[in-house]
Amino acid sequence: MTMKALDKKCNIIPIIAKSDTVSKSELDTFKANIMAELKSNDVEIYTFPVDDETVSEVNTEMNEMMPFAVVGSREDVKVGEAVVRGREYPWGVVEIENELHCDFVKLREMLIRTNMEDLREVTHKRHYELYRRGKLKQMGITDDGAHPVSLQETYEQKRTEHLEELQKIENDMRQKFVNKVREKDLELKRNEKELAAKYESLRKENNDEKKRLDEEKKRVEEELAAVKKKKEEVERMTAEQVNGKDHKKNRK
Repeated sequence: MTMKALDKKCNIIPIIAKSDTVSKSELDTFKANIMAELKSNDVEIYTFPVDDETVSEVNTEMNEMMPFAVVGSREDVKVGEAVVRGREYPWGVVEIENELHCDFVKLREMLIRTNMEDLREVTHKRHYELYRRGKLKQMGITDDGAHPVSLQETYEQKRTEHLEELQKIENDMRQKFVNKVREKDLELKRNEKELAAKYESLRKENNDEKKRLDEEKKRVEEELAAVKKKKEEVERMTAEQVNGKDHKKNRK
């Protein structure tokens, strides 16, 4: 699945690493199995071009050799009088740049010397073009290749659409703010009316209570005045009776 996703993004050249760990017959079987797997899963690999007569023969041969079997090493090993890059084993030395031992030299020749320009061209015309069209498609722009797309026009169009979207968002936010302010204002007015009604009710209750207390006070004062008057009459009558008795004593 990973290689299937990659074949639209870059050139795939299959190789077999550490090919010195298997025998020649096992390596041939392994190569055939790999190519069969790639073909059955529709994985597109890079093939060396054969339309140029100068490299047609060698590229055809190299295409048939895929995947390349390579061996890697950073060590220098002495073989006879020469020092070569390779891997040393008890049974002998695997030379990295010996075409009888691995395909490293053939792979290097194909990539760097023979087909470098073709690799660059395929990368630009196929992979980069697919990438570019994919990006344009994500931006909502269709490019069929027949009518070139102006990036300046695309930028201006997207900029206009973006500004319109921002303006719409700003208008929506402003409208929401206005609605919230209106709702809050109505709520405040409603609360103000409720408070005014409550205040008026309390004021009326206070006035009624005051009026009742004033009437009660007046009634109590009238009762006190009546009691005081009655007391004075009793005291007067008592005084008159006492004075009458004293007068009779004096006459006797």
